[in-house]
Amino acid sequence: MSGTPITLVVGLGNPGPTYARTRHNAGFAFIEELARRTGASLRAEPRHQGELGRARVGAQELWLLKPMTYMNLSGAAVRSVAGFYKIPPEAVLVAHDELDFPPGVVRLKHGGGAGGHNGLRDIMARLGDSFWRLRIGIGHPGERDAVLNYVLGRPIAADAALIEDALRAAADALPVMLAEGAQKAMNQLHSRTAAAADHPA
Repeated sequence: MSGTPITLVVGLGNPGPTYARTRHNAGFAFIEELARRTGASLRAEPRHQGELGRARVGAQELWLLKPMTYMNLSGAAVRSVAGFYKIPPEAVLVAHDELDFPPGVVRLKHGGGAGGHNGLRDIMARLGDSFWRLRIGIGHPGERDAVLNYVLGRPIAADAALIEDALRAAADALPVMLAEGAQKAMNQLHSRTAAAADHPA
């Protein structure tokens, strides 16, 4: 497991009002939560094909990035920022929606495959697979043919509340990851998930 400190946090999504608050934009929502907490301003950076901001989380200075290339080309913005600021893949955390987890579940993972996620696939093609992932559960529609419309749709109110709670929990865990290590942050997030399962609403 990489001991390199995180210096770039990326949230995946699609730009524009049509996609705002859709399930597929959970990564964007995480970046927006971090920006609110830290007072960071995200500004359009055409050379990096994204919105970029500087934030301080605890003692750590971070770049926050929302690629504006649409999901399946997310790697272009990530590679541009990482290359310009000489950030290795091990220092990158990518927040994204996760079909395999129900709303309310959020987990931290180092490396791995794309799992059918086009944004991750493009980042892996341009950066390799050794970056960190923050997997934000959105649930699954139950059938493969329904996935596209599902991820591009907005969650029902109950699911939206669960996702927002998970985003807050993830934002709470990030300072722990930076100061005390990924394992401590994983334990915090994953024990929360177990507790939620034991005490359903």
